Amino acid sequence: MTTAVPDPRVPAAVHRRRWVILGVLMLSLLIVVLDNSILNVAIKTISTPEPTGLGATQSELEWAINAYTLVFAGLLFSAGLLGDRLGRKKVLLGGLVVFGIGSALAAMSGSPAELIVFRAVMGFGAAFVMPATLAVLMNVFERDEQPKAIGIWAGGVGLAIAIGPITGGVLLDHFWWGSVFLINVPIVVLALGLMIWLVPDSRDPAPGRIDPVGVVLSVVGLVLLVYGIIRGGQLADFTDVTVLATIAAGLAVLTAFVVFEKRSDHPSIDISFFKNKVFSTAIGVIGVVFFALMGVTFFAVFYTQTVRGYSPLQTGLLMLPLAVAQLFFAPRARLVVDRFGNSAVCTAGMTLIAGTLAAFAVLDADTPIWILEVIFFLMGVGMAHVMTPLSVVIMQALPREKAGSASALSNTFRQVGGALGIAVLGSVLSTAYRGGIEDKLPAGAPHAAAESIEATLGFAARLGERGEALVGPAHDAFLHAMHVTALCGAGIALIGAVTMAVFLPGRTKGGQEGKDETELVAADH
Repeated sequence: MTTAVPDPRVPAAVHRRRWVILGVLMLSLLIVVLDNSILNVAIKTISTPEPTGLGATQSELEWAINAYTLVFAGLLFSAGLLGDRLGRKKVLLGGLVVFGIGSALAAMSGSPAELIVFRAVMGFGAAFVMPATLAVLMNVFERDEQPKAIGIWAGGVGLAIAIGPITGGVLLDHFWWGSVFLINVPIVVLALGLMIWLVPDSRDPAPGRIDPVGVVLSVVGLVLLVYGIIRGGQLADFTDVTVLATIAAGLAVLTAFVVFEKRSDHPSIDISFFKNKVFSTAIGVIGVVFFALMGVTFFAVFYTQTVRGYSPLQTGLLMLPLAVAQLFFAPRARLVVDRFGNSAVCTAGMTLIAGTLAAFAVLDADTPIWILEVIFFLMGVGMAHVMTPLSVVIMQALPREKAGSASALSNTFRQVGGALGIAVLGSVLSTAYRGGIEDKLPAGAPHAAAESIEATLGFAARLGERGEALVGPAHDAFLHAMHVTALCGAGIALIGAVTMAVFLPGRTKGGQEGKDETELVAADH
């Protein structure tokens, strides 16, 4: 066995401090992921009336999450190309500054509408951070070390998911809701200083041109599609003309985006990459994993806090097994892949995710809490054995010079999957909840009182003693809606498992599968 020789394109000084650079990149990643995981435990507080929260409705909460996600996803391609053209370090620094400013503004929001706008600003900054971290990683590590580095990078996601809810819980126990955003600012300042000092710059020597038409079409299409799905859940009627028209318009614009990209000589997305079944499967399933993760954390917070009565800090601690499992298993997943191959490992991981989602259907108001802990832990194990191997496949599929574009593709599908998970599963939750609670509400109750459990309990509180009779039915209706939503998520995860079993290649001789198949993808282009 020979020792890897540093690529002559990587200066020896950079190669020597590559692990320190990885730590700095993970700090930048931590900020972006931390924000969403903190928000997960804060959504109930933000939904309560002023002065405690902002009195946000369920649809406004979904938009507070998705405004960030949609801007993030819509700009990732251009951010990746800008990083390849202008220099990844410069783009990363700029993204961190915008993210920090957006965080400070979000903390001071005076209404749900302001929060949605400032979350979009944060998404704008984050779009330039996330792809740059992976792109820099691919340029400071040799190919044989990249799977290990990506595994540690993915483990950093688990660390952020662990720290986020606990940090959010501590902040909400002692400060106002805006503190969950303000906490980002000092982390941004620290990351900026370390980045300037330690991280080298890199760029594509032959970068592509920016594709403004493609960017506009992708953002408009995604916003219309997600808005239609959320609106359908709000109305509990997906046959409504405005809902159908909005969803159809979104799909039409996204179709136009694909057609335009295929014909463009400088596309945001090189559609030809998707002709390779391994690459397409890896990209698609990454989206499915985040669909499941974001959807389940959205309703799990209301289950633990509203139905079970846990505080935000306790909720953060309850979600710890999910993060610990990812943190522990993500860097080790490559060893399992070496032995069993990507197809077997990823299919088993996705099947485990589907099983844990289905397990939410057995939870009720007095289920022993350790069962939820086991579910979260197994979900984290499944995610670690899907996300890490697929990230390696995607990042090694393109030449090193195109690392920004490969990272942007991967992260776009993560974010779009997450946005659709919140929109689709959130709408299923809302529709099922309304169906279970509407006939229990007194005559003359406002339409919004049946939109979510928080809205019902808020209405019940205003009724005084008469409203106490609504608490039990509201819990029952939510549990039923959660069961329906969890089974829908499990079904989608199973489709992802079957897809990987069919299209991802099995283990090759000598455990070299990852190298062989990713070189095959690259060779196709």
